[in-house]
Amino acid sequence: MSLAAAVRGGLCLLGRAKGEMGGRVTEELSRGIETALRAAGLPPPADLFWEVPREEAHGDYATNVAMVLARSVRRPPRQLAELIVKHLPSLPPVERVEVAGPGFLNIFLTPKWCAAALREILAAGDSYGATEPGRGPRVRIEFVSANPTGPLVVVNARAAAVGDSLARILRSQGCTVSTEYYINDAGNQFEILARSLEVRIRRLRGEAVELPENAYPGEYLIDIARDYLAGVSGGGEPLGEDRLQRLGRYAVARIVEGQRKVLRDYGVEFDRWVSEEESIRSARLPEQVIDELTAKGLTYEAEGALWFKATAFGDEKDRVLIKSDGELTYFAADIAYHLFKFRDVDRVIDLLGPDHHGYVPRIGATMLAFGKPAQAFGVLVVQLVNLLREGQPVRMSKRAGEFVTMEELISEVGTDAARFTFLTRRHDSPLDFDLDVVTRQSSENPVYYVQYCHARIASIFQHLREKKLREPEWDRVDLTLLALPEELSLIKRLLQFPDLVAGAALALEPHRVAYYLQELAQLFHPYYNRHRVIGDDLALTHARLALVRAVGQVVRNGLRLLGVSAPEKM
Repeated sequence: MSLAAAVRGGLCLLGRAKGEMGGRVTEELSRGIETALRAAGLPPPADLFWEVPREEAHGDYATNVAMVLARSVRRPPRQLAELIVKHLPSLPPVERVEVAGPGFLNIFLTPKWCAAALREILAAGDSYGATEPGRGPRVRIEFVSANPTGPLVVVNARAAAVGDSLARILRSQGCTVSTEYYINDAGNQFEILARSLEVRIRRLRGEAVELPENAYPGEYLIDIARDYLAGVSGGGEPLGEDRLQRLGRYAVARIVEGQRKVLRDYGVEFDRWVSEEESIRSARLPEQVIDELTAKGLTYEAEGALWFKATAFGDEKDRVLIKSDGELTYFAADIAYHLFKFRDVDRVIDLLGPDHHGYVPRIGATMLAFGKPAQAFGVLVVQLVNLLREGQPVRMSKRAGEFVTMEELISEVGTDAARFTFLTRRHDSPLDFDLDVVTRQSSENPVYYVQYCHARIASIFQHLREKKLREPEWDRVDLTLLALPEELSLIKRLLQFPDLVAGAALALEPHRVAYYLQELAQLFHPYYNRHRVIGDDLALTHARLALVRAVGQVVRNGLRLLGVSAPEKM
């Protein structure tokens, strides 16, 4: 996907960022459009969106504001566009404005202004593209939350990359973000885990017992069983039904410990790990939820069970809360957990696997029933990963069971390659992950291509130091010397970065940042190959050093949002 497609629909800002040059471009353009509309006696729209055209001939920024207003003011959109151009005040960034097609406004920026904008990018440094902390809403993101019945797998690695990057991007836009991992350590799966461990323990004691049909098959449980026995005096503690709780708790603790370590190695640290048993069920939150729904008149009895009137809030059918045998459903516990997640935030975002599509409307219905605005609850469905080697499916891990573990993946390709590759496609699209491609040192490997851009720039400044030359004072550099088309294209891409990040935050799409970095690298590498940065012309050298320094800064800022390193040597 092109940068234009990645940015499109997301260029409205969450707020002006400190030192945010790209943000100021669209802010200034928006103010100019609003001024022109008022001068023409027309009402400004509630929201004014900008996009980056696919073709340079269509300008640097474009808006369909005239077409948006046409219906409400009952005027032809092209006529409205021409009125806007007529009344548009002089704006320093703007060279010219053209009306295109049925009424698009295409804005062309002045090269001199663009070149001068590099100073503010350099001055902003690490904060370029970010807004001031605390200006956005409080958000809680729950992601990964794999059942504590085995090691994390490849799709969990994808969810971890998406969730952690989304948290970083939202924080950069002023949101107060907390991340959460839900440990599903109650119910039927917990009992199956305990029984699976019990069989492994009995086998290690020499008993000839078969695994139950629904038991977890992974050999990792043998290690847990061996460690459990090593901690029991003489290995002779009796087994049986009275021991299932203890065995289950032991297994969960060991598996969760392993999940924490793998995630930590992957650069993901959760703010809170929530136990279903301790925080939800033991606190009797599901029962409180059911009592409140009943008090609201939103439950009824049928077929011996208690039902929630989910259809009253947009779900396709009503849902059971208490089964006919008196047992709580998982749904009741899930409602309780989601309300628990809202305990101190304005918005909750879930990252779910592809088998949870039907789960979304039912939880959304309950949040509406409890008075949460529709926009306060969001769900991202993370699709599956097809793991390949030279285009062929990778065989499954024998020790883990019928899957490849996240730990194995990281061990083979590294954290940076894994995280960046997972973010090269939308989270809701299946992903082909070829192990050979992501470890290749070539332009075919997206993370290598972007990181190499940063390393090349670092080598330029290392060369400068080796020649005992000082970096110039950026505010004294003549940036108007950056007049080559390639140089202006690079600068304009840099100016788009703050809007790009804001758009990624608004759309909850961290892959936009990965797309942007790839396209920025595609502009930089040919420029680097064709033009000397350090040359005989000192003024031009200083100007080009400013440009590449700004490119390196933006690449570094973008990679940090994705949780990927920016190496200085490769």
